[in-house]
Amino acid sequence: MLPKKLLLICSLVVFGDIAFARNKPNILWITIEDTSPKFIGCYGNKDARTPAIDQLAKEGVRFTNAFSTGTVCSPSRTALITGVKTYETGTGNHRSNYALPAGMHGFPHYLQQAGYHTSNNAKTDYNVLNEKQFIADAWNESSGKAGWWNRKPGQPFFSVFNYNDSHQSRTMTDAYPKYVKNVLDELPENERISENAFEMPPIYRDSPEMRKQVARVYNSLKLTDNKIAKLLKRLDDDHLRDSTIIFFFGDHGEGIPRGKTNGIDLGYRVPFVIWFPPMYKHLSPWGEGGVVTDELIDFADLAPTLISLAGGEIPAYMKGRKLTGPGRSPQTDHLVLSSDRSDNGIDMVRSVTDGRYMYSRNFMPFMPEARYIRYMEISEMKQQMRKDLAEKKLDNLQSSLFADRPAEFLFDLKNDPWETKNLINDPKAKAVAEKMRKQLSASLLKSRDVMFLPEYEIALISGKGNAYEYRLSDQNYPMKEIFAAAALSGTRGKAIAAQQVKLLTNTNKIVRYWAALGLRSQNATVLKPFGKEIIAGMGDEYQPVSITCAAIGYEVFKNETAAANLNKSVNSDNAELALMSINYLLYVADKDPFIETIRKVQKAENRFSDESKSRNYKVKAACMDFLGSLGLVPNNPDFAE
Repeated sequence: MLPKKLLLICSLVVFGDIAFARNKPNILWITIEDTSPKFIGCYGNKDARTPAIDQLAKEGVRFTNAFSTGTVCSPSRTALITGVKTYETGTGNHRSNYALPAGMHGFPHYLQQAGYHTSNNAKTDYNVLNEKQFIADAWNESSGKAGWWNRKPGQPFFSVFNYNDSHQSRTMTDAYPKYVKNVLDELPENERISENAFEMPPIYRDSPEMRKQVARVYNSLKLTDNKIAKLLKRLDDDHLRDSTIIFFFGDHGEGIPRGKTNGIDLGYRVPFVIWFPPMYKHLSPWGEGGVVTDELIDFADLAPTLISLAGGEIPAYMKGRKLTGPGRSPQTDHLVLSSDRSDNGIDMVRSVTDGRYMYSRNFMPFMPEARYIRYMEISEMKQQMRKDLAEKKLDNLQSSLFADRPAEFLFDLKNDPWETKNLINDPKAKAVAEKMRKQLSASLLKSRDVMFLPEYEIALISGKGNAYEYRLSDQNYPMKEIFAAAALSGTRGKAIAAQQVKLLTNTNKIVRYWAALGLRSQNATVLKPFGKEIIAGMGDEYQPVSITCAAIGYEVFKNETAAANLNKSVNSDNAELALMSINYLLYVADKDPFIETIRKVQKAENRFSDESKSRNYKVKAACMDFLGSLGLVPNNPDFAE
C-alpha cells in the first residue's frame, strides 16, 4: 500500500491531467514565409513596421533561439507536419515526393483523435508521396475557406493560417511590377517603407539598386503584419481570444540570397512567439506577458507539444521535446539542423547551434552559397549581385558568396549576427569548434542520417519501401562506414585525396560515391597525381560514382570520354542522375561541349512520367541555369523554365 502522502501526490497528478484534458485550449497557428527575426520590430529592428507581431510578443513569450530544421519550404513543412527530422524520413530534398512509413501521420491526425477540429488555410507542400491522401488523413478541412468557424459547437479547434506575402516570390523573384501590384499597391502610402529607410545588411552592396530590392522585404512583411492583425480581430470578434493559445512563427529563414537554401543561421533561425490567454497562463513554463526566452527549440518539437496540449497520445516515432503542458521535456543545450537540395540546386549541409554559435559542415563545398537555383537566378536581385561581382564592385565578404565554400563554418552570432567572420581556424574558437564537431557526428550516427544516400538511391528505395525504415538496418545502410567516407568530403589536401582515391575501390557503392564526391571538392593540383584512378572510376557500375568521376575527369584531366559520358548522363531517363550531371557541369570552366545536349533536354516535354511535374521542373530548371550562365537564354521570370 502506498503511503498517504505519496497517494495524495499521485491523485493530484491524475486529477490534474483529467482536468487538463477536459479543459482543452483552442490553438491558432499563424505561419509566415521566408522570414528572419532580423527584419521584425520585436527582435530589435527599429526600421521594421510589424505592430501586430510586436504586440503578440509584448503580451506573449518571444523565443530568440527558434530554428527551422530545414532552409526551404517543403522539407521544413515535412518536419513540421510529421514531427520527424527530414534526415530520418529521407525528405530533405525540396519537392521530392518520397514515401513515409504507413503508420506515420500528419500530427493533426492525433489532435482529431483527441476531439479537435483541425483546419488548414491553406498551404500544404508537405514533400511526401501521396500528398492528397496524407492531407485528407491529417485535416478535417484544408482549403482557402478552412477555419475554426466550421467546427461543431463547443468543439476545440486547431486552426492553421499561412500567409505567403513575405515569400521569396514577393521579396525578390517576381518581376518588380508584379511586386508593386501584389504588395506596394496593397499598402496605404503612409505604411510603405522607402528604399532609404533602413540599415543595409553588410552581406549586400549598399547601392540604390540593392536597396530597391531589400525594401521589398520590409514592405512584404508590413503587408503580412496587416493581414495577421485582421485574423486576430476575427478571433476577437468571435469571442475566442480568451480560450485560444496562439503560435506565430516563420517557416524557415530569410528568403533573399544567402538565407533560404543555405545551412547557416540566416537560413535556419525564425521568429517565434507563443501567446497564452489568462485562462491558460499556467501552461507557460516561461512566465506571463512580455517574456523573452533563449530556450532552444526547433520544428521537431512542435508536433509533440501540440499533441500534448490537446491531451492526445504522442507516437513513439516523434523524438522532439514537449515544450509546455503536462510532462514538459527537459531543455537541450544544442540543436542539429539540416539543409539539402533546393529545387535544382543540390547541396548537403549539417549544422549544430547552441544559440550563440552556428557550426555548419558543408559536404558539397565545391558549390558556393549563391549557387545556381533557377528560382533565384530569374530575380533582379541575384542578377544585380552577379553584375556587381563581374564589375568588381563587391567587397571580400559579398564576393565570397560566389566562391567555393570551406568545409566548415563557425559563426559567433552574438558578436557577428550577419555571419561575416568564419572562426573555424581561430585558435580562440578551437574548443567550441571541436565540441560542435563531436556533437554533430554523434547525432548523425545516432539518427542514422539517411540523406547521406544520393537522391538517386532514395528515389529507388521509395519505389519499394521508405527511407525512414531502410536506414535502420545496418545491412542495408552501414552508417558508420558511409559517414567515415563522407566526413572526408570538403577537407582539402593531398593526404585526404589519397584516402578518397583508395575508397574508390571500396565494396560499398555509397562509400565509393562519397569518395568520388569528396574528390570533386579537391583542387586540380591535388588531383593531378590521381588521374589514373579517377579515370578508372568513370567505369564504376554505380552511376552516381561514374558520373562524379566523369565530372572530375573532364574538368581536371580534359578527358574526351568523360565529356561523352556526361553528355549521355545529362540525357538520362533518370531525373536524379540527369540533375546530378547538370549540377556538376554548372561549375566547370568550359561548358561548350554540353550546350547542344542541354538544349535538347531543356526542350523535351514531360520526360519523366513518374511524379513528372517536380522531376521535369528541376531538370529543366537546371538546364535553364546552365544556358542562362552562358547568356544563351534570358534570366527573367518569363524564362523560369
